[in-house]
Amino acid sequence: MRYSILISLVGGILSRGVEAACNAALKIDDFSKWSSNTNSLNSWVSDDGTMSTISASAGTLSFKPAAGSYFYETFACQAATTNGYSSVQFGIKGPAGGSLVLEIQTQASCSATTYTSYFYTVSGLTGAAQTITVPLSSFSGANGNAVTAFVWSSFSSTATTWQLSNVQFGCGGATSPTSSKPASTLSTSKPASTPVTPTSTKINVPTTTLITSAAPAGTCAPLLIDDFVSQSRLTFLFYNAMMEPTSDDGTMTSVVVGSPSANRVTLTPKGTDSYFYSQVGCTNAKNVYGGISLRIKAPAGTTFTVELQSSSSCSTEANVVSADQTTSQLGWTFDGTEKLYTIPFSKFSNLDTSKIVTLFFTGFTKSVSFGPMAFYCGSTGSEYIVSTTAVTAGPSSTVAAPSGTAAALVIDKFASASNNALGFWHGGDEGMGLTFSSSKLTIKSTDSDYSFYTQVSSSCTDMTQYKGSYLHIAYTGTVAFTVALQQHNTACDENIAPFPETWDSLEASRYAKNGHIYIPMSHFNIELKRTIGIALKGFYKSDALTLSVIEIVPSVPAGTIIPNKLPSGNLVFACKRPNSFAFAIDDGDPSLAQQVLQIIREENIKVTFFTVGAPLLDPSTNLTNVYKEMASQGHQIALHSYTHPKMEGLPDYQSIDWEYQQDIAAVKQSLGLSGHQLSYFRPPFGTEGSRMRQRLALATGTDNPTITMWSVDVEDWLWAETNTPEEQLKAFQRDVNKGGSLVVMHYLYPSTVGYLKEFIRIAKATGKSLMRVDQCMMDPNAPPL
Repeated sequence: MRYSILISLVGGILSRGVEAACNAALKIDDFSKWSSNTNSLNSWVSDDGTMSTISASAGTLSFKPAAGSYFYETFACQAATTNGYSSVQFGIKGPAGGSLVLEIQTQASCSATTYTSYFYTVSGLTGAAQTITVPLSSFSGANGNAVTAFVWSSFSSTATTWQLSNVQFGCGGATSPTSSKPASTLSTSKPASTPVTPTSTKINVPTTTLITSAAPAGTCAPLLIDDFVSQSRLTFLFYNAMMEPTSDDGTMTSVVVGSPSANRVTLTPKGTDSYFYSQVGCTNAKNVYGGISLRIKAPAGTTFTVELQSSSSCSTEANVVSADQTTSQLGWTFDGTEKLYTIPFSKFSNLDTSKIVTLFFTGFTKSVSFGPMAFYCGSTGSEYIVSTTAVTAGPSSTVAAPSGTAAALVIDKFASASNNALGFWHGGDEGMGLTFSSSKLTIKSTDSDYSFYTQVSSSCTDMTQYKGSYLHIAYTGTVAFTVALQQHNTACDENIAPFPETWDSLEASRYAKNGHIYIPMSHFNIELKRTIGIALKGFYKSDALTLSVIEIVPSVPAGTIIPNKLPSGNLVFACKRPNSFAFAIDDGDPSLAQQVLQIIREENIKVTFFTVGAPLLDPSTNLTNVYKEMASQGHQIALHSYTHPKMEGLPDYQSIDWEYQQDIAAVKQSLGLSGHQLSYFRPPFGTEGSRMRQRLALATGTDNPTITMWSVDVEDWLWAETNTPEEQLKAFQRDVNKGGSLVVMHYLYPSTVGYLKEFIRIAKATGKSLMRVDQCMMDPNAPPL
């Protein structure tokens, strides 16, 4: 079955179909997947048990060779020369004066069935860690447009522990090898287990000589395809756990992650032509994995078809061979309970298990729920168990509840749909369900972006007299929401941006008990002199909330427990440094990155880029190299989540923590960033709330992370692809005229990038200095202006 992958570009997320010209290396192996004998290109890697010892840790493969030992990296056939890759590079640490032989295997074309080996001797090692660059041209006669493997062998010492790291195709420009013999002195040696043949002679052997060899005993581990941990990764970025494409291409009525429980996905088909697939790179399962296992829950009588696809060229579109089995042929029956099912490769007779590319499901007759999918080792099906760790709750001590001195102040008793008890406006965002009845308000919110507001002033109100008092909310129903106290801007003018200037967000459930919420006013980290109102927001469940009163009281009932204030960071909409202005740019299209860099270089400004973590780990996006280049030019790189979900809309702490932990790990691994850089975060879609703020402080290890919002919106998401893209300029000028100083935009659309120079010149015309976000926040850790 043929299909195409349509990647949605929403909210500044890049297209995964972009082919960038070679301007950075292609990672072959960082040894993060060594335990499953898989490299960064999701292909087989091994020493076939020839080493005395071998292990991987922290991006480095350490091994002690024996006589005849070798180690190899395989991958889908690479047209390296056409794609601009000119060398193979790797880190090595061996004995001083030591040497080894590097072998390249190439084919006549990527559709060929045999390969030819060529050899090069790397010598004169220093005894310290060093980077070796061997131009592909050093392998005289090798076809750089059909490279399938590299092999390291003939190690000069068997008494030393060697180290190998960061194997990659080098990009452009390399003309001579580093620490290697000239091409005229190429070694003809090979591993002891293979014939010794001069390099001028072609050695034609089956392409599967290495990649079908059995894994050494004890090295196989289940290979996860997807654990359905993130709705956004699956249905927004279209990635599975292998960072490969996965989708229903819109053929399903719905695809819901976390249903009916964690690490599950429920697929509801429109009809029997609905389908769902997960690509697996080019996985070599031969003699290693016996099949794929997953848990399934489906009603009695449900049927569908399982299709596996392999490709001799490791392509999902060329040379594809499909093998189908219905659920009946697999012997599967369903009764409405969840059970473990296996897809044994032995039942797919046409499948090349050394080059599996896609797992495909189609022909659904009813809704089904899938649990974690993984390749299992050996011939006996086994379940992949998702590892879980206890969620750190953060500090949970309580404090005494002293009495304040100010009189009680009733803010809202919901007698009117338009005004509160103080006579000021109250109301909710469009889309929020609000029902006023019998002096009560029932709220039903289906989106964590929605808020209900009740103002304490039409301008600024000095509420410092209530610093020792308590905000009291009487309620029934859900407590899955945020309570925020809002601060007006310094001019107390709603026509000046930002409005409100900021607010602090506290978690309702921490302060709620028996229908009452008591929050010390001192827990809201705002300027009480400029209080403007209260917001109930960040609803992460659709359950109803009914309110009967919002008020400020001087004391709490005896026995009321008051939790400690958790760090919730700084929510910023504007620069703090006088006369400063900052462009804060979210992810976009890698093919437009160089144009962005050229413009900001010509305009001589520094900016901040907020990057989503997951695409950094996908080599096809080239984003790691894009952001490395941005950082090298002095621009700030900061966090924007791992898969771009509405963070406050996630169901629990664990889901929020996963986003932060994975994002931080991806940025550290790909870009080497740490410290204050990781304390700047832009919430996807601008969705903010108490839980995502508290968990950000916990994840970054700082009490005051900067949650970076905006006061200048170019509205590229609204206008960029319309017939009136110039509306972006109008939106930018409008917000600058209001005094906005912190921008949100993406380099996702050509029209937006085309206007960037004019955006910058409009900002410069204000007389403000343009700088990075950390600089405009007067961060002492930021580079000097």
